[in-house]
Amino acid sequence: MGARKAEQTIGTAEAKMDAAQKVKAIIEPTVESMGYELVRVSFGGDARAKLQIMAERPDGTMSVDDCALLSREVSALLDVEDPIPGEYVLEVSSPGIDRPLTRAKDFERWAGFEVRIELDETHEGRKRYRGLLLGLVGDRVRLRVDGEDLEIPFDHVHKAKLVMTDELLDMARRAARD
Repeated sequence: MGARKAEQTIGTAEAKMDAAQKVKAIIEPTVESMGYELVRVSFGGDARAKLQIMAERPDGTMSVDDCALLSREVSALLDVEDPIPGEYVLEVSSPGIDRPLTRAKDFERWAGFEVRIELDETHEGRKRYRGLLLGLVGDRVRLRVDGEDLEIPFDHVHKAKLVMTDELLDMARRAARD
């Protein structure tokens, strides 16, 4: 069964999200027992199905060796559980510099940096925002856009990621030296 068959079997966005949630439930206990935190699990692709797992250590680091080790463990689990029919490519990676923000703690940790946020429904007439992340207050993401402070319900955030800026690159360089 090729990648095209996997796409036909799991073709809708909803089915792909369901597959990612199944995988997350299967692998999360093992990932955490190994000392890592899951950042994101996604499943998609057009011509070739791809299961992407982003993880990091609690201190935010993730080496190539960490990725390889986690890939072997996750692959073995998925071979046994077989939550996704058909063929797909497994990719285990670090979140990278312009990382996605997926957990409440990400919105606290990365306060002070520029972000792009896409909502699953309109808030104050918009679904997309780009601005300075101010953190999280209760269940609301605080953001400064064009000099105005906004609060967006956390549960309305569909996608969020850091924007590659000079400040972010400088922080990454300093962290790499330490």
